[in-house]
Amino acid sequence: MSLSRAPRRRSTSGRALLLTAVTVTGALTLTACDGSDSGKPTGSGGNYVTGASGISTAAKGERSEAPGLDGETVDGKALDTAALKGKVVVLNVWGSWCPPCRAEAPAFAKVSKEFTDAGKDVVFVGLNVRDYSKQNAASFEETFGVPYPSLYDPDGKLLLRFPKGSLSPNAIPSTLVLDREGKIAARTLAPLGEDQLRSMIDPVLAEQ
Repeated sequence: MSLSRAPRRRSTSGRALLLTAVTVTGALTLTACDGSDSGKPTGSGGNYVTGASGISTAAKGERSEAPGLDGETVDGKALDTAALKGKVVVLNVWGSWCPPCRAEAPAFAKVSKEFTDAGKDVVFVGLNVRDYSKQNAASFEETFGVPYPSLYDPDGKLLLRFPKGSLSPNAIPSTLVLDREGKIAARTLAPLGEDQLRSMIDPVLAEQ
């Protein structure tokens, strides 16, 4: 009897281990796209404050310098964000594989076009990560009518340039707004709608 029960005990243990592995894998899958923070308010941290909307802001005199980001874009051109100083820069981190990125893409396409058509000193730049095929990234841009360039960063090397403790884009999607001096004025770690996106840009654009 004991010999006949032994396999059942091992089988039950094996099923438990399998369920645990599946649970862990599922959790990683869910958090891999939007990050553990997901833009939730966290009060204050370092030189910035996070509001109830999940948008973190830094006062003008307390901002960190954004690192220079340069390289090849999804469409094969060269881009260096250092050349954009003097303008407000909206940096959106995205991947074609990320459902929240797809959800927010129409808002980014629309709002970026609005600012361009109005002649405002606002430039949108994408940072495409973990897309190991440019074709997937290019298809994303075409599908959603994204009118601005995106640096192609499949291995996330450009993201590593952001110093720890700063308003770094440590989730996907993430959005940063850089002021005219190239410093990080605002950040969110969650997908944005049109109104939220404008609410991040307008105060920085209004600065003198």
